[in-house]
Amino acid sequence: MKQAFDFVEMKVPAKSEFVGVLRLTISGLANRMGFSYEEIEDLKVATSEAITNAVNHAYYDEDTGEVTIGFGMYDDRIEIMIADRGGSFDLKEIREQIGPYNDGESSVEEMREGGFGLFLIDALMDKVEINNNHGVIVIMTKFLYENEVGQNGDQISTTQ
Repeated sequence: MKQAFDFVEMKVPAKSEFVGVLRLTISGLANRMGFSYEEIEDLKVATSEAITNAVNHAYYDEDTGEVTIGFGMYDDRIEIMIADRGGSFDLKEIREQIGPYNDGESSVEEMREGGFGLFLIDALMDKVEINNNHGVIVIMTKFLYENEVGQNGDQISTTQ
């Protein structure tokens, strides 16, 4: 049986001035779902890191480009999807192609300069998945109830 969810999708120009708009969006959606103030702050930081990464690195010197952000709101979690090559999300296709982010994975480090943003995202979120076949898609999951985190192998990687 499929779990019902609401899905919100936004496309913004790949420009840093739109990061604040997306922070406000995640704040509003997470607040509506019942996340705590601290959890909302973590969501805002992780989302900002992922979007800033896409804005700064996806299009290099090109002035054109879009970042697509999807918010899947379930009863027990929020999934935030960020794609740096535009296009709408085909959730079934993404799920078939996506894989976990493992701390220290060399292909992820090569994916973007630095890599500290991914380390921070992984520390703040409960689950992080990445697909870099055509551009980069990052899916970040934050569970609504603390007691569900880390049970049943939900947490892909841990940081000390």
